Amino acid sequence: MKSDVVKKGVATAPQRSLFNALGLTEEELERPLVGIVSSYNEIVPGHMNIDKIVDAVKTGVAMAGGTPIVFPAIAVCDGIAMGHLGMKYSLVTRDLIADSTECMATAHQFDALVMVPNCDKNVPGLLMAAARLNVPTVFVSGGPMLAGHVNGKKTSLSSMFEAVGAYSAGKMDEAGVDDYVCNACPTCGSCSGMYTANSMNCLTEAIGMGLQGNGTIPAVYSQRLKLAKHAGMKVMELLEKNIRPRDILTKEAFENALTVDMALGCSTNTMLHLPAIAHEAGVDINLDIANEISERTPNLCHLAPAGHHYMEELNEAGGIYAVMKELDEKGLLHTDLITATGKTVAENIKDAENRNPEIIRPLDQPYSEKGGIAVLRGNIAPDSCVVKRSAVVPEMLVHEGPARVFDCEEDAIEAIRGGKIVEGDVVVIRYEGPKGGPGMREMLNPTSAIAGMGLGSSVALITDGRFSGASRGASIGHVSPEAAAGGPIGLIEEGDIIAIDIPANTINVKVSDEVLAERRAKWQPREPKVNTGYLARYAKMVTSADKGAILEMK
Repeated sequence: MKSDVVKKGVATAPQRSLFNALGLTEEELERPLVGIVSSYNEIVPGHMNIDKIVDAVKTGVAMAGGTPIVFPAIAVCDGIAMGHLGMKYSLVTRDLIADSTECMATAHQFDALVMVPNCDKNVPGLLMAAARLNVPTVFVSGGPMLAGHVNGKKTSLSSMFEAVGAYSAGKMDEAGVDDYVCNACPTCGSCSGMYTANSMNCLTEAIGMGLQGNGTIPAVYSQRLKLAKHAGMKVMELLEKNIRPRDILTKEAFENALTVDMALGCSTNTMLHLPAIAHEAGVDINLDIANEISERTPNLCHLAPAGHHYMEELNEAGGIYAVMKELDEKGLLHTDLITATGKTVAENIKDAENRNPEIIRPLDQPYSEKGGIAVLRGNIAPDSCVVKRSAVVPEMLVHEGPARVFDCEEDAIEAIRGGKIVEGDVVVIRYEGPKGGPGMREMLNPTSAIAGMGLGSSVALITDGRFSGASRGASIGHVSPEAAAGGPIGLIEEGDIIAIDIPANTINVKVSDEVLAERRAKWQPREPKVNTGYLARYAKMVTSADKGAILEMK
């Protein structure tokens, strides 16, 4: 066992004395040491129940003959961090989580790991760590929140942000906003739509690193405690069989994840996280493959914010395996791949059943023939940008309008809420990318303000920042190269005509190459917005979004 290096022989007596100080018995030290990475805390609703999940995992590990040992991972609640300085500290935690987990797992020589994440950056951060460490690993998330209920309708966090926009437009009074405050987010768990956290937990299941139900069983269901116990037991089986993350995280597994991504209509943030995880697994993902997969993958689900269905309904309909079973009917998946269940994809989905064709559309009745995410290119984004196509109203799939240019999120929000943005406009928010932000803030406040003010079917927004999974509309993010890296989004001027054609995967500013060259000759890099601390170090090492905003040594 890997842990023998700190347990066996006279030379390890000092280490064993410290295990003795922990109260570990000789019998426990004879067993494999299984690290359980807990992202429990008392500030993130998606993480407040994780202590119970972790206890269940410990029980499962012990039942199967291992010694469970818990250590922590940090977590930021994107909803609480939204719209202020705190959002700069969201994406950047992904790398802190991966790095700190690598440090803990290697320093203490764990034989296997069970990762217990839930919200936006914990899932990809821990997947990155799993690929990097390559010891037998299983994931079990904290689970999604149940949908809220307001005025007799199911609702969620995106409705809460849009209520603020409706209030700004005079379409809702303060009492109406308070009704959403008290009822939109009714339980613990990751927010109830197909936002980033749930997208990544579902894709963890699809890529083969989580057990059935990891992405969809609600946080408050006892079935999730049973799932956690099974995860603890399963990691001991993976250890015995020596099945490791890099055996699972192959190029074909990432193609499966992208295919399920397109069918589900996941958050655009998956286009940041999957390349970063692949990088750690030694797999190269070019975002062009997303369009290739989208071309052949129908969009089968419209969960919030794209539609009015929620995670609890997807779970009742059969969950991710049912979606995968539909996709396999068309031969869209690699099914001979080994997974964290110890079985192949084909074995996993063999008995899956679509119990509600209204929630999971059959192949012959998709929402669209193409997948939920599109990657666009053009003279604004020569290296790519992304949009959640499934959440764009049909009349905005092709759009031309004048650029309304802002160099930070706050200025854009002020203009939107002040009534200065009108039908047909294209809001451009730049210098908010990984380097320029720094930290690549999510733009849920401006997109929600646009939607709440009734402009969602007539106004587009493009940015080198990113969007919450709760954003909807013609919200085009991850523009690469970003403005701070000299990208052409930094050359757009007020009033330039922006042409967006999502079906054709193009985005351009209707300005000649000669004029853009003249503007580039005059362009000067901006002074960094942050010069101290972690953000300053991050800004110096981070790549643009098309590479997954990974950190590279310069």
